[in-house]
Amino acid sequence: MYEHDKLSALDAITEAQRIAFAPMLFQTALCLRNTGVLDYLDKQGKRGATLRDITNNSNINEYAVSVLLDMGLSGRIVTCKEDHYYIAKVGHFLLHDTMTRVNMDFTQDVCYQGLFSLEEALKAGKPTGLKVFGEWPTIYPALSQLPHAARESWFAFDHYYSDGAFDAVLPHIFAYQPGSLYDVGGNTGKWALRCCQHDNDVSVTLLDLPQQIALARENIEAAGLSHRIGFHAVDMLGDAPLPGEADIWWMSQFLDCFSPEQIIAILNRVAGVMKPGARLCIMELFWDAQKFEAAAFSLNASSLYFTCMANGNSRFYSVEKFCHYLEMAGFRLEKRVDNLGIGHTLLICQKF
Repeated sequence: MYEHDKLSALDAITEAQRIAFAPMLFQTALCLRNTGVLDYLDKQGKRGATLRDITNNSNINEYAVSVLLDMGLSGRIVTCKEDHYYIAKVGHFLLHDTMTRVNMDFTQDVCYQGLFSLEEALKAGKPTGLKVFGEWPTIYPALSQLPHAARESWFAFDHYYSDGAFDAVLPHIFAYQPGSLYDVGGNTGKWALRCCQHDNDVSVTLLDLPQQIALARENIEAAGLSHRIGFHAVDMLGDAPLPGEADIWWMSQFLDCFSPEQIIAILNRVAGVMKPGARLCIMELFWDAQKFEAAAFSLNASSLYFTCMANGNSRFYSVEKFCHYLEMAGFRLEKRVDNLGIGHTLLICQKF
């Protein structure tokens, strides 16, 4: 995908300018969406609308509308012909595509201010951008205390990319007929609930930080499944003993929250308590396992969230490197399934 430089010199310098002014373009797109300009143009369809019409149907003045539209033209978000503006294909997806909306909200509400500290985070190996929200070592214990917009956008981002793959992956997991499943990094409990709804006999235990356990417990009690879903509060980087009775150890978008050394350490801990015949099932997004370049671009961009906001040392990995970490922790890959949901890969592993 990235082996050759295919751009002409003119295309390259044009792309360089788009990068130089990328924050302006991003904020313009967000404002065109949030002020209702794109929605109004979308409703006008092929008729289009004049600057005056757009202004009269928005909550900002003509000057504000005009500067947004001019940048929108340069960003190919809108088009203009004979003093009438029209929503372009890019504008359509900014307005209607769920993935684009989730990504934009996550970038704006969670990452944007903190990314000013990216260079500092890279040098320090710490999420120095997180200080815009408060003083925490990582974002994970802070999730329940983030500002409302940041918290909503964080969970929307996390759930959008995991939920789409859950239905696709369930048959692969339950082909092994597990009686007991550990959901490591269970987050809000959505996977545990899906498992219990899919199979009437399985019991699930969530292993996560105490703060996350509290959030998950509320959801599971509300669903009336407390009798089948248990909880084990634990820091997987600590040395507290782990339970070891599960047939399946499940980790969904969990290990991308850690550095390679931490991933190997966590997997070593799991390998040390797994019972014979148990399987480790990992669902992750790998940038080099994507069908489309836009997906790889999105994942590589999202890695910088981990650098600057989450923990300072993790990322979305390449599947080649990740499989090497599995081997170093004593696991062999039994089965790999790509393209689940929105670009997920399932790795089913056993101990050597």
